[in-house]
Amino acid sequence: MTPVPGFEGRRVAVFGLGRSGITAARALKAGGAEPILWDDGVSGRMQAEAEGFELEDLTTADWSSFAALVLSPGAPLTHPKPHWTVDRAHAANVPVIGDIELFARAIAATPVSLRPKVVAITGTNGKSTTTALIGWVLKQAGLKVAVGGNIGIGVLALPAPTEVEAYVIEVSSYQLDLTTSFAPDVAILTNISPDHLDRHGGMEGYVAAKARLFANLSDDAVALIGVDEQWGRGVAARMSNATTVQTVPSPLGGEGGSRSETDEGALSASLSVGASSPNQPPHPSPSGPPSPPRGEGIVAAPGQLHVGETTIDFSQARSLPGRHNAQNAAFAYAAARATGVSHEAAVEGLMTFPGLAHRMETVGHLGAVRFVNDSKATNADAARQALMSYPTSFWIAGGKAKDGGIEDLRDLFPRIAKAYLIGEAAEAFAATLGATPHVIAGDMAAAVALAAEDAAKAEGDAIVLLSPACASFDQFPDFEARGEAFRAAVLNLGATPSVHG
Repeated sequence: MTPVPGFEGRRVAVFGLGRSGITAARALKAGGAEPILWDDGVSGRMQAEAEGFELEDLTTADWSSFAALVLSPGAPLTHPKPHWTVDRAHAANVPVIGDIELFARAIAATPVSLRPKVVAITGTNGKSTTTALIGWVLKQAGLKVAVGGNIGIGVLALPAPTEVEAYVIEVSSYQLDLTTSFAPDVAILTNISPDHLDRHGGMEGYVAAKARLFANLSDDAVALIGVDEQWGRGVAARMSNATTVQTVPSPLGGEGGSRSETDEGALSASLSVGASSPNQPPHPSPSGPPSPPRGEGIVAAPGQLHVGETTIDFSQARSLPGRHNAQNAAFAYAAARATGVSHEAAVEGLMTFPGLAHRMETVGHLGAVRFVNDSKATNADAARQALMSYPTSFWIAGGKAKDGGIEDLRDLFPRIAKAYLIGEAAEAFAATLGATPHVIAGDMAAAVALAAEDAAKAEGDAIVLLSPACASFDQFPDFEARGEAFRAAVLNLGATPSVHG
């Protein structure tokens, strides 16, 4: 646990007693504060009471007695309208903060000589894989690392700052909206595409929330920004020392085809966005090529990274296929170098990464058919990355559709051997697919069985890909349960499970 200083002997309201809320209460109490807890749900209040916390109905509380409100990221701060606790806090001039801000204050209170490095990752897609990949690379290099935040363990439940050498933290836009002083040593924005717009009042608010990650960076901090889309380019252009990451099909041929004139332009653009003074020195690098200088760029292609004049080949990495994983690898390599990891150790970490469940995870083989679980693809942009990773695939898609459905994927329909549609979105997706071969399968088990049968008839190796482009909440409680249903259906067909790690 990370005790939170600065509130000793003071009352701090904590609303929302899920994972982040109850952990924040424990960390505040450990730091000497008097947390006052409340939740609209009975179960959360019962858990807090069982742990001995003080409960108080915040609807009738004296808000002038509170030093701060720690708000669950699940409660709206501004849109569609502020949560009622936010209105009460503002009326009493009580600051509204979240668990990441408490973590930031704990780090700032740690003596500089004992302070660990903090790597923070946000973005619409890829942030969980990037977080896990960076954590893996740093651990393989011998560092004491704690990984958490919006992925896995809540940030305040991680070991105290004096117990680790580096934190690798995934942060969501909801969490960033509740920060005022968070200042990581390495700040990463993977990409931005429309998501959670109802909570941020539109795209402008969503981008602004993501950009808050860079608001408090010190002069020697490292900013790494994906510039594959206009919003990332806009964030990078406002910074003088951002290292950019541009992904291209394949600068040196291979997967994705040979480099085109368009790709050449992308290469040039990636090296100019966010350029800093030519006198800006590179970060220290113990061995190997220099780490990426701030203000320059990294070009990522399937299986390759291009850092200055150095080409890094990771085409044999076990769990990093496709352009999107090339982007993840670029961020991981640059973050590792910025935290003092050698070139050789950083590359070795990329090569041995076992991957994350439900994210381009090979779950099994049946003859020449490979089954890939990308259940985490809850929107069309994430599904695009998966579909682009293979020349053709037997695609399982559907669920609770996001705005726009799969309309933006039309250019990839020629890559779909056949689609197998499930959930609420099945009829709408079928209409969008039109003449592209498809069938409404209904549920996961039927989709897997039909896809496996068709894939077995294909020539050569075949891919059955679950990349739903939808939320899971029509048929499953979350994307993990959906991915496990896919895995179970695959294994029930007699497939040989894949072994990871």
